[in-house]
Amino acid sequence: MESADRSNADFGQAGMRRCLADAIVVAAGRGRRFGGGENKVLFALHGKPIWQHAVEALQGSGRIGQIVMVIRPEDRGPVRELAHALNIHLTDGGNERYDSVQAGLAALQQLPLLANPSHRTRLVAVHDAARPLVSATEIGDVVDAAERTGAAVLATPIRGTLKRRDDLGNTTTINRNELWEALTPQVFRFDIIDSAYRRWRGRPVTDDAEMVERSGFPVTLVPGSAENLKITRAEDLTLAHAILSQRNSFTADNS
Repeated sequence: MESADRSNADFGQAGMRRCLADAIVVAAGRGRRFGGGENKVLFALHGKPIWQHAVEALQGSGRIGQIVMVIRPEDRGPVRELAHALNIHLTDGGNERYDSVQAGLAALQQLPLLANPSHRTRLVAVHDAARPLVSATEIGDVVDAAERTGAAVLATPIRGTLKRRDDLGNTTTINRNELWEALTPQVFRFDIIDSAYRRWRGRPVTDDAEMVERSGFPVTLVPGSAENLKITRAEDLTLAHAILSQRNSFTADNS
């Protein structure tokens, strides 16, 4: 694991220390649906790699302390210099998401703060490097919820009509009123997420909260924005460009 020193002190306007979470940024995916052999999070979005937008969003929120980014070993060269400049730690991931998150948890435990057993209740935010548009408000909301409950995830209500098709091609409409799409960051007390991953090691998941839910610990849903999209296909990158252009235009108009 490569490391750089980072301060964990963060004070609000009133001088009170705000709740901080350390973060695991998952950047080791294969991106098969995106197309091409290069890791999708290395593609440029408004002049920066997608993963850099995600990292800077976490850092800019004022609610994140140390960051471990889990990468593919072959991507270490392209990201090493910029990762050092951003004061983030790098560690190699595995073939599946649960392998990579476990690698991130292990890397966090090597850092001075979490190496102390008394800090095992510190919060950990797990965020997809392919979600570059998460806002500071969303990050703050989900960190605050996790501080209160121990486990919280950003989510947005399902907006479209959902259909289920059986093997015979028959379809039924699913009631979407109680359905939410999980986003990231997903924030947990370190001891809760670490215990869940140890207990369910090797069980495939696409969502970290599922591991915690399997262990019987309730997870709080925190409303997030649909703009916090995940870059999965090439058209998602086009949409992300449009959203960022609109944000930049709004900022310029109000400056």
